[in-house]
Amino acid sequence: MRRLFWPLFFGILGTVVLVSLGTWQVQRMAWKADVIAEINARIASDPVALPDPIDLERDKYLPVAVTGTITEEEIHLLASTRDAGAVYRLVSAFETEGGRRIMIDRGWIKTADKDASRPAHAVDVIGNLHWPDERDSFTPANDVDSNIWFARDVDQMAEVLNTEPVLLIVRQDSDKGAIATPLPVDTAALPNNHLEYVLTWYGLAIVWVAMTLYYLRRMRKTKKA
Repeated sequence: MRRLFWPLFFGILGTVVLVSLGTWQVQRMAWKADVIAEINARIASDPVALPDPIDLERDKYLPVAVTGTITEEEIHLLASTRDAGAVYRLVSAFETEGGRRIMIDRGWIKTADKDASRPAHAVDVIGNLHWPDERDSFTPANDVDSNIWFARDVDQMAEVLNTEPVLLIVRQDSDKGAIATPLPVDTAALPNNHLEYVLTWYGLAIVWVAMTLYYLRRMRKTKKA
């Protein structure tokens, strides 16, 4: 029996650890689902007036309705869509009726339309406030001189466009001759992948139990022999 103690001990210990990790991932999966549901509900809620001042945490994804003028000042962000392929995301300076200057993400345009003339015009906009985090160690630096950007760096864009560091992602607007196709805020960038980890840890626990039982059985047979 003494020969079996340590294999049995580590077999039980390993099983407890793996099952605990699997259970923790189950809890994380439920938590992530609640977070995504809460964000989706917030995104789709009724729009309000543009807050003043803006709170980066409180107002993220906040639906906002503004009226004002889309200026000719704009930034072009290289992007891609499933149907159109390579496109440019169009971010314009926007002057509200109350005199504030913010930025609006109008959606995507074809690459051939990058340098087309887009005169200033008045419009009503409904969208969601957002501060995207799109830069990592592999993201190229934005080419400000050529107006080819690779990440929506809100602070840098605000400096170039001389606006508040406030980005409104268009959901819908009153622009009858709109040349951009909106790319509204969603939770696609917040996938709930915890089920994969649940299956991985529980699967490893099953394998660990099977290997422990096999090893104990081999040891008992060796002892009898």
